[in-house]
Amino acid sequence: MSRVGRTPISVPKGVQVHIDENRVTVRGPRGELTQTFHPDMTVTLQADHLVVTRPTDQRQHRALHGLTRALLANMVTGVSQGFRKVLQVEGVGYRAELQGNKLVLNVGFSHPVEFEPPAGITFQVEQRAKLITVEGMDKELVGEVAARIRRVRPPEPYKGKGIIYQGERIRRKPGKAGKVGM
Repeated sequence: MSRVGRTPISVPKGVQVHIDENRVTVRGPRGELTQTFHPDMTVTLQADHLVVTRPTDQRQHRALHGLTRALLANMVTGVSQGFRKVLQVEGVGYRAELQGNKLVLNVGFSHPVEFEPPAGITFQVEQRAKLITVEGMDKELVGEVAARIRRVRPPEPYKGKGIIYQGERIRRKPGKAGKVGM
């Protein structure tokens, strides 16, 4: 039995779950998320816990069991607490700023790069530490938007300049200093 799949999901106070066949809607203080799951997976609400069960022990059902449970847990966490990714801008002259709700990046190009946040995503910028915070209730969307921002100027291994996730370690390379014996 899947360890992830068989773990029940506790539903906190203030979060309502509506199950309609294989469509689950989770409503909470931050908003509402709806997702359709595979028809073989059974989602039930028992007391204040969500439980996912599978019909057989086939390989596909085992995989879907853990996936369904993880997606449901992310939905419950998203509508109650939300998700956040923090990016750090490294480099001389590199900076990020907000213009309205739009994120504007100046990262060494001849033009500023602008990001319009999709629905449900908000940006925060801390100027002194050059930090960009991407917040939202959909974990997949938060991660995708953060990855798109990072893709504008990925970190390079020689000087360490670029946009990195907070806490990410960049493997540095020495450069041309290795040409001593010539």
